[in-house]
Amino acid sequence: MSDPPRTPDGRYIVVDGVLWRATRPDLSDEDRERLVHDLMEARRAVGAGKRAGDDTAVAKARRAVDAAKVALGERGPVWWDDGAADHNRRKVENTPYADWWARR
Repeated sequence: MSDPPRTPDGRYIVVDGVLWRATRPDLSDEDRERLVHDLMEARRAVGAGKRAGDDTAVAKARRAVDAAKVALGERGPVWWDDGAADHNRRKVENTPYADWWARR
């Protein structure tokens, strides 16, 4: 399995023609690995809560998923500081990356 394409500025990956905010590049490998581990644990907890029919556990696990995604920079405030707009979860063809995408 190969890595998804990344925009030239490194801010997004492209999956099925949709931009998804990339992980913050300033994270150390250790921090990134820990946060990804936390994210996977939280996602497993969502599934376990659903299977158990425990809405409280699902809600708690979803909060943990969100916290990990924010810490990774994939949600919440953007991690870049040049004032550029956030195009997360938008079709790449409808963003300033359209020409880049068409040329690849």
